[in-house]
Amino acid sequence: MLSLSNWVDLLLHFSMLSLFSVGGPMGLIPDIHRYLITEHHWISNSQFTDSVVIAQASPGPNILFLALLGWNMALQTGNYGLALAGGMACLFAYVVPSSILFYFTANWVEKNKDSLLVKAFKAGMSPIVVALLIASGVVLATANGKGHDDWSLWAVVGLTVLIVVRTKIPMLLLLFIGGCIGALGVFS
Repeated sequence: MLSLSNWVDLLLHFSMLSLFSVGGPMGLIPDIHRYLITEHHWISNSQFTDSVVIAQASPGPNILFLALLGWNMALQTGNYGLALAGGMACLFAYVVPSSILFYFTANWVEKNKDSLLVKAFKAGMSPIVVALLIASGVVLATANGKGHDDWSLWAVVGLTVLIVVRTKIPMLLLLFIGGCIGALGVFS
């Protein structure tokens, strides 16, 4: 059961992550997973992955998974009235600090977009964002506990990457096919 101090720690952690977030909240999945599941055991792997999947499948921003994580954590307390507050608190803890930082820096970056410093920063951040997204994919793919040794999972990942890189098949179609394969339980 989560105490008030646990909630404060969680919200401070999300606020700190917000300030270091590059590539959006999806790049933070490995650290959020580590903090919530490995370190504190506040929710289960399946609650974590379900939150991410539901948020990705829903219309709207992909940041919604943070609200679902807070919702799931609040449901653990047995106080269902707290669920909405927990979800909103987690979402706002992530959004507010980075929004304030963006508000104060966006104008400066736009004025100095031709600066070597700004160009170098943007060029240097691109591979970091890609690496964080790959790490997030690995965490989500292996959350069921059998991912690292599951050759069929990695074959599908490799095939999907190859299709995305080599063809013009829309990613939405690939997501739909992946969802159908998952619903049929082909790789479970």
